[in-house]
Amino acid sequence: MIIGNGMVITNDSNNTFIENGAVFIRDNIIEDVGGFEELKKAYPEEEVIDVNGKVIMPGMICAHSHIYSAYARGMFVAKPQRNFFEILENLWWNLDRKLTLEDVKLNALTTYIESIQNGVTTLIDHHSGPNSVTGSLFAIAEAAKELGIRTSLCYEVSDRDGKEITLKEIKENINFIKETQKDDNGDMIKGLFGLHASFTLSNETLYKVREAMEGVYDGYHIHVAEGIQDQYDSLKKYGKRVVERLHDFGILGEHTIAVHGVHINQREIEILKETDTSVVHNPESNMNNAVGAPPVVSMIKQGLRVGLGTDAYTNDMFESMKVANILQSHQLCDPTVGFNETKIMQFDNNPKILRKYFKRDLGVIAKGAYADIITVDYIPLTPMNKDNWFGHALFGMTGRLVNDTIINGKFVMKDREILPVDVKEVLAKSRERANKIWPLM
Repeated sequence: MIIGNGMVITNDSNNTFIENGAVFIRDNIIEDVGGFEELKKAYPEEEVIDVNGKVIMPGMICAHSHIYSAYARGMFVAKPQRNFFEILENLWWNLDRKLTLEDVKLNALTTYIESIQNGVTTLIDHHSGPNSVTGSLFAIAEAAKELGIRTSLCYEVSDRDGKEITLKEIKENINFIKETQKDDNGDMIKGLFGLHASFTLSNETLYKVREAMEGVYDGYHIHVAEGIQDQYDSLKKYGKRVVERLHDFGILGEHTIAVHGVHINQREIEILKETDTSVVHNPESNMNNAVGAPPVVSMIKQGLRVGLGTDAYTNDMFESMKVANILQSHQLCDPTVGFNETKIMQFDNNPKILRKYFKRDLGVIAKGAYADIITVDYIPLTPMNKDNWFGHALFGMTGRLVNDTIINGKFVMKDREILPVDVKEVLAKSRERANKIWPLM
């Protein structure tokens, strides 16, 4: 299959930009990239998809989200949300305790559908639902398989719902990781070990986690110093900062994702760098929760692999990029920062993070990479070229301009229509279930 007759943004190592370009896909792999007429002549027997001038670019990557939060959209919560702890207890932990396995799969379907509609081809999720733990990651994986999206899943272990549930949470992570090690659905579904945050994890629990992970894997996904209370708790109980504590337990490393990092200090940045741990920034969520802005510019300058996520505030990575850009310039009172850092997070580091888990390159249009590609119905009002395409992506594009989403060489959305499932039916079921959940809040 040849996808062509559009401006091709490759995001490859040479920053190749092709004015009237095309991509040749064989099965699920990109076999060739070049001019549209050139590829049609080179592969005359191939089906040709003419995008009529749309932008052809790599699929977007979301490096951190929460599928379980899907019912929150439009939901009224009567209990106070005056600070970060109240937001957690009265909104998110209150909601996740209400979820059944049916809800978990519905949340996954709706989140994945909207992600695909916004051009997201890979999503790393961090799940919670203490009264529906067993089988929850497998339910999400089933939704991912139905839609054909690439994903990485984990369950966030914590002590907040009692020891019995904590043991179930540990077991769910281990069972899912082992299952994906046996069968990753053709390199489409991966597993990490999820941990909520230092302040909800006792030493006893972390010892159990470490024991359960012995000989299994070394990849974790955990919130780190999102709120300042996380640091206060760690210092008061353990006499060390959050990153120091996680390092002592062997949680950090090249396969671990440390999310947020809003309140880390210089020594913690150095530990994350020394352990080659990935960090994921979630700008809109940090602002919405009023927890502060992480030192993204400093972290990137010091060589940390900082990626970009949404924390489920949105399913549109174009939107997340827009806010990531202005948050840093606003926070530092410096209009010269934010732009380059945002490009690095989304288009350099998110692909590097995925390369830690998947067998081929993602987030690029290059020979040998997986064919995860989107087309964007964007006609620039000023010239677009290899030197300024990111400015167009940041200031001109939005997720709702995505016309086609191809994942693993297959159209999962074509001309804005999701192909694998009946979207209206899924959304109707979601509204029906949300109507039953909301009064319980």
